[in-house]
Order: sequence, then structure tokens, then C-alpha cells
Amino acid sequence: MSVTKAYRFIDIGVNLTDPVFRGIYHGRKKHEDDFLAILERSRAAGVKSMIVTGGSLSESTEALKLAEKHGLYATIGCHPTRSSEFDKHPEGPLAYLDALDKLLASNGQGKGRGVAIGECGLDYDRTHFAAKDVQQKAFRLQLGLAKKYHMPLFLHSRAAHQDFVQILREEGLGENGGQANGAKGGVVHSFTGTSEEMEELMNMGFHIGFNGCSLKTDDNLRVVKGVRLDKLLLETDAPWCSMTTTQASRAHIDTLPADLRAQFFPSTTKPESFVHGKPTKGRNEPTAIGGVAWVVHKLHPDIPFENITEMIYKNTVDLFGLEINATA
Repeated sequence: MSVTKAYRFIDIGVNLTDPVFRGIYHGRKKHEDDFLAILERSRAAGVKSMIVTGGSLSESTEALKLAEKHGLYATIGCHPTRSSEFDKHPEGPLAYLDALDKLLASNGQGKGRGVAIGECGLDYDRTHFAAKDVQQKAFRLQLGLAKKYHMPLFLHSRAAHQDFVQILREEGLGENGGQANGAKGGVVHSFTGTSEEMEELMNMGFHIGFNGCSLKTDDNLRVVKGVRLDKLLLETDAPWCSMTTTQASRAHIDTLPADLRAQFFPSTTKPESFVHGKPTKGRNEPTAIGGVAWVVHKLHPDIPFENITEMIYKNTVDLFGLEINATA
């Protein structure tokens, strides 16, 4: 059976603006641009569409251009570690916000449109990039955009859960994803928190996004096992969050049928030994979303793989308002 016909995926978080997808690693060109080959491998693995992550004003602009060119979707916003960009804008933080606002206003329809506000939130593991108060201010400003445009949020929370949920509540997003105040919920992506934190977020009306980084430990797997399936979304966060042999998820990945394994995790070469048509070692790709889905399936063994992938596919289409014909 063809994997493309049997299983459908939408990668809700992929960093296609990263130079590694053009063969550039840490500023050094190691091989030819294989961006189109990456997209082709993804399609062969059942990836019907992707949401390209925007992590800053400039990156969101680039994400929208990529999405339009390749028939994908994008997010528009500023990552917490880049929150200082608001204050560094030549005309001040409100001008930066206005520029994001204009991107949203002009890219809300048609091919390559923006479908979420973000990536935004709080990251207290990396306050050396932006202080807590700077992050909180930028977060609140972007929550205002979500309410103004009635769009879902693509959220980031690291070592900041209490402040994260407090700000959401103070800004009117504490119940039903803030729908009473114009918001439309959203997803806390790349979730690595506790079961209690996940339950609180789901009760507030938010979805939970899992990727390889969410499946590293036995504790992580226990959290994933407890997610409510109507709140479950999947992503790769590529080129990051690869699923490696040392992670707890490996025992489940090892049970993949050979044909699916070849689709989700095709054999790789080192960047220095690049072979056109093959992925490079250490660079995660959207094909791996099938592996994430497989682990989720193994943690819910009573639900057939096809059923759980279709459930997640529907969750994704419904939350982000995607055109089903464009992603089928």
C-alpha cells in the first residue's frame, strides 16, 4: 500500500527559512541547495502541507514568500528570544508591532497565507537573548493581534509555565482559547512540560504540539500518552528536534514497518559527502513527522495508525482553518 494514499500529515511547525535547507551550515556552504528535494521527500512521506514558522518580522516575511511560492502556510510573529527586536526597531516597539499587523492584514487570504500568530510566548531558559520583562511585553502585544484578527496562536513556553498561563488569562485567553474575546485558541508547540501543565493548557482551550524533542525521555512519553486526542497536533520543528537512537522514543521507532521507516527516515549522508536526493545527517526534515505520529500511535495502541493520523489531520485543518482541498 502506498504511504501517500494511506496516511496524511500536516507539519504545523517547520523552520524552512533556516539556511541549512539551502546547504548552508553555520554560515558555511557545505553542499548544493536541495530545498526542492526536501519538499519532494516530504510529499512522498505523506506530508500534504506545512506551516512555515515565522520567528521575527523579517523571518515572517520570508516564511510568507516561501509559503506562497510552494503552496504552504505560514505563521507571523516574534519568538520570545527575539523579543528585543521590538525595542530595537528604529521607530520603537509599536512600529515593530504595526509592521507585524500589516503583514497579517495583507496576507490573510489566498495561497501562502498566514494562519497563526507566532511563534510567540516565553522562554526563561534563554533570558540572555531577551530579559523576562521584555519577553512578557512582546507576548502581550502579540496576543492583542490574535484577538484583533481572530487567529490561532503558535505558542512557545520554556521554563515559564506560571507566567505563561497568567499572561494568557490576564489577556482574556484563559477559557475556551479566548474565543469570547476574539481569539481562537492555538497550540503550545514543541511541548516538553509536565502532565499537569498540559492538562491546564488543554482546559484553557489550547492544543498541544509534539515533535521529536517531546519524546526524548520516559517522562515525556508518559505526558504524550495522557494528551486528549482532540487537542493533539504534530510537527517536526525541522531542522531541529531530530529523533535519535538515544531517546526513549527509539524503542517505538524500531517497530516501524520497513516501508514506512524508509519513507519517514530515509538513509542519510554527511553534509560533506552530500549526495543529491538524499537527506543529510543531523538535519531533521518534515518526513519525520510520520515517525512522531508512529510513536503517538504506539502510546495509544488501541487506535489504528491510520485512524490516529486522520484524527490529528482533522484537528490541524480545523484549528488553522486550512483548505481541505489544498492539503488533501
